[in-house]
Amino acid sequence: MTWPDVEIELVARLGDGRLGPARVLTELPENLLDVLPVVQVQRVPGGGDDGYRLDRALVDVDVYAPTRLLASQIAQQVRNELVVLLRGATTTRAVFGRVSTVAAPAWRPYENPGLRRSGATYEMFFHPV
Repeated sequence: MTWPDVEIELVARLGDGRLGPARVLTELPENLLDVLPVVQVQRVPGGGDDGYRLDRALVDVDVYAPTRLLASQIAQQVRNELVVLLRGATTTRAVFGRVSTVAAPAWRPYENPGLRRSGATYEMFFHPV
């Protein structure tokens, strides 16, 4: 069995246009200010699996935007997409079960004053298709 990569699955799903002009990626580009808004998806330490089929991932999602309002709006869209619409959905390689918010969207510091960053952490259970 091959475990699905939750980052790849989320980038494909969230990056399909459902977040408007936001780019969805795992690594921030060098020209970040030129390509805003950006949604960064990263699996973080924690979680685990049942040793058989079910994976439990903790995923950080950071939204970078030129204004606080836009960052907040996109962060709320992401929350709805993950917690409400992803539950029970099937992507190319994974079936998602329960998805919950561990830390709701909140302001996170960022060293560049030319943009705003809102971040959240989600717990999601999934297994291969």
